[in-house]
Amino acid sequence: MASDGVRKQFWKRSNSKVPGSIQHVYGAQHPPFDPLLHGTLLKSTPKVPTTPVKAKRVSTFQEFESNTSDAWDAGEDDDELLAMATESLNSEVVMETAHRVLRNHSQRQSQPSQKEMPEPEPQPVAEPPVAPSGDLRLVKSVSESHTPCSSDSTSDSVPLQRSQSLPHSATVSLSGTSDPHALGSSALSKREASRLDKFKQLLAGPNTDLEELRKLSWSGIPKPVRPMTWKLLSGYLPANVDRRPATLQRKQKEYFAFIEHYYNSRNDEVHQDTYRQIHIDIPRMSPEALILQPKVTEIFERILFIWAIRHPASGYVQGINDLVTPFFVVFICEYIDQEDVDEVDVSSVPAEVLRNIEADTYWCMSKLLDGIQDNYTFAQPGIQMKVKMLEELVSRIDERVHRHLDGHEVRYLQFAFRWMNNLLMRELPLRCTIRLWDTYQSEPEGFSHFHLYVCAAFLVRWRREILEERDFQELLLFLQNLPTAGWDDQDVSLLLAEAYRLKFAFADAPNHYKK
Repeated sequence: MASDGVRKQFWKRSNSKVPGSIQHVYGAQHPPFDPLLHGTLLKSTPKVPTTPVKAKRVSTFQEFESNTSDAWDAGEDDDELLAMATESLNSEVVMETAHRVLRNHSQRQSQPSQKEMPEPEPQPVAEPPVAPSGDLRLVKSVSESHTPCSSDSTSDSVPLQRSQSLPHSATVSLSGTSDPHALGSSALSKREASRLDKFKQLLAGPNTDLEELRKLSWSGIPKPVRPMTWKLLSGYLPANVDRRPATLQRKQKEYFAFIEHYYNSRNDEVHQDTYRQIHIDIPRMSPEALILQPKVTEIFERILFIWAIRHPASGYVQGINDLVTPFFVVFICEYIDQEDVDEVDVSSVPAEVLRNIEADTYWCMSKLLDGIQDNYTFAQPGIQMKVKMLEELVSRIDERVHRHLDGHEVRYLQFAFRWMNNLLMRELPLRCTIRLWDTYQSEPEGFSHFHLYVCAAFLVRWRREILEERDFQELLLFLQNLPTAGWDDQDVSLLLAEAYRLKFAFADAPNHYKK
C-alpha cells in the first residue's frame, strides 16, 4: 500500500504539469518530454526502496488511468492547462494541427489496408472529441497509424511529419516566369559573364595577383582567358604585364635554338630509338581528328624529342606524349573559333602563330613535368609510390570497395598505373581534362599531390558498378574502360569537390597511409 500512496503522490503532485498535458503537441504523436518543465518533478520524486524478498504489487491499467489525465481530457483544470499552453504556442496553430491530425486519421481509416484489418469507427472531424476518462485509443491510433497501404493510395496517404503542423510558405515565381530552366540558364550566363569580368580585371592589372588568380581559377577558367591564365599559373610568364612580351619572345627564341641544335640528331644511333618510339606513340594519342593532321604530328614530334634530349635522367617515356595535347589545344583555341576541342583544325592557323604555340606548349609542358619527373625516371618510382598511397587511401575511405577488389585479386597497379602515368587523360574526354587541369594549375602540387585524391574520388565514384561485378575479368575491363564519354564540366566539378573533401580530411593526417 505504501507504494500505491507514493504512486498517487507522484502523479497528483502538480495538476498543472502532469504528463500528457498540452506541451508542444506536434501532430499529437508522442508529445515530447520537456526537461525544463519536468526537471523539478523528477528531482522531487522520492525513490521507492525495493527488496528482492517481497514481490512488487502489479498495478492495473484502471489504477493508472485513474491517476493520469490525457491531453484531450476535459478535466477540472482545463483552463489552467490552456493558459499554460498559450504561453509558448499559438492556439490557432494548435487547433489547426488537431483538425489536420483527425482528418488524416479519418482518411487512413477509410482506405483499405493490404492485410484487410477491421476498420475502426470513423472519428468526427469538425471538432476535437472529448474522450472519456482513461480512453487513450485516439492518440495511440494516430501514432500507430503508419500501416502499409496499397500502391494506388501511395500519393494520397503520406505519413504526417513534424513540419506539417506549421503553415507552409507560398512560393512565388521570379520575374513573372514559371520556367525554371529559363531562370537557370539566365542566372548561369550572368554568373559566367561576371566571372569573365573578374578574370579580365585581374589579368589587366600591372601586376597580376597570382594567389587571387588561383582562387578564382579553382572552379574553372573561362575559355577566352584560359591561355593567358595557364601561362601565368604554370610559371611560364611573369606576373608583371610589362615583362610578358619580352619573356615570350626570349622563350620562343630559345626553343627554336634547341630545335636547330638538337633536332637534326634524331636519326643518330644514340637517339634513333627515342625518336622511333615517339613516332610510334603519337598516332595512338587522342583525339584522332587532331593528331592525324600532319602539321600537328610534326609539332608533337619536335616537342617530345627536344624534351627527351634536354632531360636525360628520364628521357622519353610513354605517357609523356599525352601531356602535350591539353596545352596545345588550349593555346590554339585562342586563334580559332571552335567549340568542340576534339575537332580542332589547324589548317587555317598561320605558320608563325603555330610556331609560337609550339614554343609555348613546350615550356608549359616542361614546367608541369618538373613537378612530376620522378614518375618517368628509371622504374618510375613516383608512380609506384602514388599507386600504393591510393590503395591505402581507398582502404580508409571505402573499405568495402577495397575488400571487393582484393577479394577478386584485382591489383591497383593494373588499372591505376595509367591514371598516374597519363593524369587521367585516357579516362576522360579532352574537354573534361582541360577543366580538370584548370583546378590542377590552381592547386599547390596539383598534378602530383592533389591528383592522388582525385583518383581516389574517381574510383569511389563507380562504387555501385564495382560491387556489382563478380568476376576478375569483368572488373578489370570495367576499370580500364570507364563510361565517361558523356561527362561534362559539371561531372568534373563534382569529382573535384569530392577530391577536395578527401584532401581536407586526410592531407594533414599522415597516419591515414599506415595500417
